[in-house]
Amino acid sequence: MMENYLNQNFGGVKSKNSSEEALQRWRSLCGLVKNPKRRFRFTANLSKRFEAEAMKRSNQEKLRVAVLVSKAALQFVQGIALQSEYVVPEEVESAGFQICAEELGSIVEGHDMKKVKIHGGLDGIASKLSTSTTDGITDSEDRLKCRQEVYGINKFTENAVRSFWVFVWEALHDMTLIILAVCAFVSLVVGLAMEGWPKGAHDGLGIVASILLVVFVTATSDYRQSLQFKDLDKEKKKISIQVTRNKFRQKMSIYELLPGDIVHLAIGDQVPADGLFVSGFSVLINESSLTGESEPVMVSAENPFLLSGTKVQDGSCKMLVTTVGMRTQWGKLMATLSEGGDDETPLQVKLNGVATIIGKIGLFFAVVTFAVLAQGLLSRKFQDGSYLSWTGDDALQMLEYFAVAVTIVVVAVPEGLPLAVTLSLAFAMKKMMNDKALVRNLAACETMGSSTSICSDKTGTLTTNHMTVVKTCICGDIKEVGDSKEAKNICSHIPGAAVKTLLQSMFTNTGGEVVFNKDGKCEILGTPTETALLEFGLSLGGDFLAERQEVELVKVEPFNSLKKRMGVVIRLPGGQLRAHCKGASEIVLSMCDKVMDAAGNVVPLDEATKKHLDNTIESFASEALRTLCLAYVEVDSSYSVKEQIPTEKYICVGIVGIKDPVRPGVRESVAICRAAGITVRMVTGDNINTAKAIARECGILTDGGIAIEGPEFREKNLEEMMEIIPNIQVMARSSPMDKHTLVKHLRTMFNEVVAVTGDGTNDAPALHEADIGLAMGIAGTEVAKESADVIIMDDNFSTIVTVAKWGRSVYINIQKFVQFQLTVNVVALIVNFSSACLSGHAPLTAVQLLWVNMIMDTLGALALATEPPQDDLMKRMPVGRKGNFISNVMWRNILGQSFYQFIVIWYLQTEGKALFQLSGRNADLTLNTLIFNSFVFCQVFNEISSREMEKIDVFGGIFKNYIFVAVLSCTAIFQLIIVQFLGDFANTTPLTLVQWLVCILIGFIGMPISAAIKLIPDEVNRRFFLF
Repeated sequence: MMENYLNQNFGGVKSKNSSEEALQRWRSLCGLVKNPKRRFRFTANLSKRFEAEAMKRSNQEKLRVAVLVSKAALQFVQGIALQSEYVVPEEVESAGFQICAEELGSIVEGHDMKKVKIHGGLDGIASKLSTSTTDGITDSEDRLKCRQEVYGINKFTENAVRSFWVFVWEALHDMTLIILAVCAFVSLVVGLAMEGWPKGAHDGLGIVASILLVVFVTATSDYRQSLQFKDLDKEKKKISIQVTRNKFRQKMSIYELLPGDIVHLAIGDQVPADGLFVSGFSVLINESSLTGESEPVMVSAENPFLLSGTKVQDGSCKMLVTTVGMRTQWGKLMATLSEGGDDETPLQVKLNGVATIIGKIGLFFAVVTFAVLAQGLLSRKFQDGSYLSWTGDDALQMLEYFAVAVTIVVVAVPEGLPLAVTLSLAFAMKKMMNDKALVRNLAACETMGSSTSICSDKTGTLTTNHMTVVKTCICGDIKEVGDSKEAKNICSHIPGAAVKTLLQSMFTNTGGEVVFNKDGKCEILGTPTETALLEFGLSLGGDFLAERQEVELVKVEPFNSLKKRMGVVIRLPGGQLRAHCKGASEIVLSMCDKVMDAAGNVVPLDEATKKHLDNTIESFASEALRTLCLAYVEVDSSYSVKEQIPTEKYICVGIVGIKDPVRPGVRESVAICRAAGITVRMVTGDNINTAKAIARECGILTDGGIAIEGPEFREKNLEEMMEIIPNIQVMARSSPMDKHTLVKHLRTMFNEVVAVTGDGTNDAPALHEADIGLAMGIAGTEVAKESADVIIMDDNFSTIVTVAKWGRSVYINIQKFVQFQLTVNVVALIVNFSSACLSGHAPLTAVQLLWVNMIMDTLGALALATEPPQDDLMKRMPVGRKGNFISNVMWRNILGQSFYQFIVIWYLQTEGKALFQLSGRNADLTLNTLIFNSFVFCQVFNEISSREMEKIDVFGGIFKNYIFVAVLSCTAIFQLIIVQFLGDFANTTPLTLVQWLVCILIGFIGMPISAAIKLIPDEVNRRFFLF
């Protein structure tokens, strides 16, 4: 069975994370490749990848040595007055700077603390760069250009866009076309010698013209694809980051960064350039992308070096940019990596396998056809006794036979099959970009079409991510907060000490900031949760900047999804230390043993008060509100920053309920998924009651579904997990590892094709484990986006459903094209082979076969692989992991249509002269023209029938696909021109109107026959064909 052969030999390549061995193995199995340059254009360049890995190992060793040398130098220079031998280059000094790009590069890349001290530390380097660590660069546009000229731009060297003529040149590398070109040349020489100009040149020039037409159409299609991929690649690289420049904090593209800029980094960010640590807390940097070393590095004033391309694993900080672009190690590594290309997709590999199988069969048929035709000629020569005397006509006849055999290989090796996948994916990716989905991994398109399960976040995906505080319980008093007036009224019911502590908690224990933009307007920066709290604090009459200036931040532990809380230690004006904590209500409340009462006094947290607060949390959560608890504790003066922030004996200040409405259209999208056989599960870090309320509103949680908390889930043994996982619809208070475990078991135990959404750094393992990782474009960190296969630009669940629909469309479009192309392959092979064996000549000439090849290859792919998705796609069950690509239905259609076409062509060959009453000198030429014309129109109408593999109605939405209509129209027009006007070159003769109508009718009859074949039940089809 073909499918079994493909799975065994070409099935090792996965949708992502394929082994180098699997990638190498399928390449070695592709024995018959007409044009390697074209066939393997969209596959990974394994040699370049080995280069990149070698560079990583070199970087690791260099950094290890640099750190050791730096430490030794530091010990040596302690207490010694350092003198600088550095001389500022003239061009740098004349531009107004005191340090050059090479010196800055050597400082960071070499981890050279000695040089840092020589240049006056961080402030000295900032001064030499004409910048400020607080205000950033304050240059005019002209000065910025000057800075750019001296230090370079933050862009990496990319491969130049290849011109159209490069694709023409690559298309000319097709081995069979080269052989045909040689045949054309010999035919031209012999023809001119025997018959003179122009008659003797017709055959040769006909083949040359056909070759050029194939080459230019192929090159045009490939060039358009490359431009589409280039546009998508630009979209992938659009990364913004928070920067202080001209005294204002602003969002800026990483490509606009210059040495001297102050960059703000947080958990999940990718370091956009080389730089030095200015200030921050608990900064852990993952340098594995640059060095391969998995152990994170602590960055601080003692070790201030930040390298481009590394990731912030924990903490937050400000960084002074020192080196950009190709002067960084990351820039050099990226230039090599970009040449390595993306992994090929499983469908591309499978279709390479199909092309290889059919190519070998075609080669066998071609050799036998040539042998039979040549034997016929030699037999005649022996019978005539003229086997020793060869005329020019004999040579031309033998050359024609050889050309026909080579052209059978051209038609038989479906080089366009793997490329049809790329064409369809490029088309789908471009359209998905318009639908707010950016595909980073080609294979994700086709894999999403097979997905059976979606594990979705709640916040920002199912909900709008526009958060506001709507309810509070402060000092035991529950209040609704509809607007700023109601917020101010709360102050009148709460003691002043409690308000003061509450504002201090919200304004100091935050990852957000309140800043003023260029227009002087107040702007809140931070996550939606932080923004909601800061907005609430401002509505209470608080002053963010005054509150921050009043205290000193001693230690910050940023929020992460493992601890589900954030904490800070601050130094109060009197010198005392205080810790503030906020996070998941039940977790923070469990850390409290005291509470503020209605009078603002701190009292023990008794059972009655604890029950009241628990009920409040439950009440808020049942209204689909996200609940946060705010608490504080006084810290002993002996506290050290190396210690953890306290986790007990807190005083509960209050609980806030934050509303995040469900996105419009989510309920309908979930219903569409259910109808499509896709199970939607909500996996969230929120309270279980909040999660259940939102899940019911979205239509995710049904009567038979299970809602479970992460801690309970992870305590289950394997047997219990096997029992409950199929029914889990909501997982609340989940950790990233809970999500990872759920995804892993769904994939391995239940064989599901799983799509997972994620936005945080800790979601990276689950995104990596899933078949399709979906990162959020707005709320997602750079680490999450880099681990994802698709970025959902608008963070909307409805967009995920659109991705699934496009994925199914890609899969089915490629199936349609494969069905169409295999039908043409089968008929063209059998017709030419059987004719050669039985009648001694081939009815389709080399020029005609080249035209047929273009119809079924490039033009066929354009027509069928670019069909837009139909709504009924989401009413079918998913293919899943085990589905056969070449299905029973496809085999039924291929063999049924091939049988009809073969019978018609064979009938025309044997009875055509009598049917059309042909006689005279041109009878054979006219009959061959009729056969050629009928064969082409059979393909035209078969192309229409191939639009639907199971439906009878194949005309639905046909005029919406202008590419399909244009391809069919061009095919028909060119066929008319070839037959009526290019007879000398294409071995045809003009046909009468009646003959044209009969040819079209023969093609058209294939459509009702195709419809009748589709009525054969799948069970009968399976038994009959034994597939």
